Amino acid sequence: MVDEGASIIDIGGESSRPGAAAVSVSEELERVCPVIEALRKISDVAVSVDTSTPEVMTEAIRLGASMINDIRALSREGALEAASRCNVPVCLMHMQGTPETMQQNPAYTDVVAEIEQFLKSRTDAAVQAGISRENISWDPGFGFGKTIEHNLQLLQALPRFVASGQPLLVGVSRKSMLGQLTGQPLDERLAAGLAVATIAAQAGVAVIRTHDVRETIDAVKVAAAFVRGQL
Repeated sequence: MVDEGASIIDIGGESSRPGAAAVSVSEELERVCPVIEALRKISDVAVSVDTSTPEVMTEAIRLGASMINDIRALSREGALEAASRCNVPVCLMHMQGTPETMQQNPAYTDVVAEIEQFLKSRTDAAVQAGISRENISWDPGFGFGKTIEHNLQLLQALPRFVASGQPLLVGVSRKSMLGQLTGQPLDERLAAGLAVATIAAQAGVAVIRTHDVRETIDAVKVAAAFVRGQL
C-alpha cells in the first residue's frame, strides 16, 4: 500500500463487519502491536490505529502510530481521556448500535441531521476532554447502522459535512452498499468504489479509506484536477 502511494496505513485488531463480536483487550493488543512494530521498522508512513479501546490507543501511539480512528467516537469508558493524553489526531465515526446489531433494522427521522448532531456532540465532548478541535476529523460511518437509502443520503450530503469545518474521512471501499447497488460480489466492487471516491473527492473529503490504493489515487487525482479546472 505504501508503494502504491498510501499516505496513511490504518491498522485494527477488532472486526467491525455487521454481526462481528467484540474481542478482548489482550487479543486486540496481540493483533495490533506486532504489526505496528514491524511496519515502523520498514517505513515512516503515518499509521492510524483503528480502535475503540483506551489501552490499545495508548500502546499503539507509544509504538509509533500517529492517529486514532475510532468507530465508537471515543465513547468507551476511558477513551476520551486516553486520546487526550496521546495528543494525536483522532477520527470520530458515527455508528447506530454495535457491530453485532447495527444492521438490524436501522432507523432515523433525518439521517443526515442526526449524524451531524452526533458528530458535533462527540466533538464537543472531545474538546472538553482536552483534545484540540484542529485534531478532530469526522467519519459519517457508511454502512454502520444504515440502509442503502441512508447511505445514499449521506453520500449526497458530503458537501454539507465538509462545510462543517472538520476534515471528513469516507470509507466505502468494497462495502455491501456497493454490492447492493451493482450486484457485484466483494472482489468485484473496484469500479463502484472508485465512483464513490470520485464523488467524495469532488465534495472536498480530506481522507479516503480504501483497499485499492493505486486505482483510488488515480481517480482522486482526476477528480481534484476537475475541481481545480485543470483538465
